[in-house]
Amino acid sequence: MLSVINLTKKFGDFTAVDNLNFKVERGEIFGLLGENGAGKTTTLRMLATMLKPTSGTAVMGKYDINNEPEKVRETIGILFGGESGLYDRLTAAENISYFAELNDMDRKSIKERIDFLAKSFGMEEYLNKRASKLSKGMKQKVAFARAIVHNPDIMLFDEPTSGLDVGAIRNVHDFILDCKKQGKTVVFSSHSMSEVEKLCDKVGIIHKGKLKDTGSIDELKRKYENDSLEEIFMRLVGDMNEG
Repeated sequence: MLSVINLTKKFGDFTAVDNLNFKVERGEIFGLLGENGAGKTTTLRMLATMLKPTSGTAVMGKYDINNEPEKVRETIGILFGGESGLYDRLTAAENISYFAELNDMDRKSIKERIDFLAKSFGMEEYLNKRASKLSKGMKQKVAFARAIVHNPDIMLFDEPTSGLDVGAIRNVHDFILDCKKQGKTVVFSSHSMSEVEKLCDKVGIIHKGKLKDTGSIDELKRKYENDSLEEIFMRLVGDMNEG
């Protein structure tokens, strides 16, 4: 469903992402685990066609990010950072509808989809309230709905729990797991070991733009003969620093 092939991004002489290769199948959650500045956000922004790779590519579903960026954007849903990014002057429904229109959905389909999502997320009572009047938790649910209104096959999340409280973090985790249940392919970045262990089928440990190792958490624990993902991570990062 998603293949990353020799993906590289340079900013002048600085290499932010260095020759990444990994695959994620349908219904899998893949976590990019790394410290701040490791290259996680740059990777996801290339997959989302927000940044053009210096070299290499990725195939999202059937579409190449370099050759068919418009088709890629129809295939993906995006939720970046802890902020909702909603338009305050629009209602919850209008925010969702606007994004649906950007994805060329017709009015009938938009209404049906918003009704479905409102029930799914328990948003019926505040669909017609302006975003500026909504609580942080309400805004978050609207952002979820907006991200999947066009029913994308692939979801990209860049540190989606950043800056959120415990209750909101749980909402995000439930949403990601629900995407998996729906058979969506999920890639998300995090620097939280516990978050990755809770959610991921596979993990890629990234440091200074390089993908140090990938596999399921159980595979990594067996390979490095260690039951602590944190210790495995620090060992790999330490090896990188020494090199």
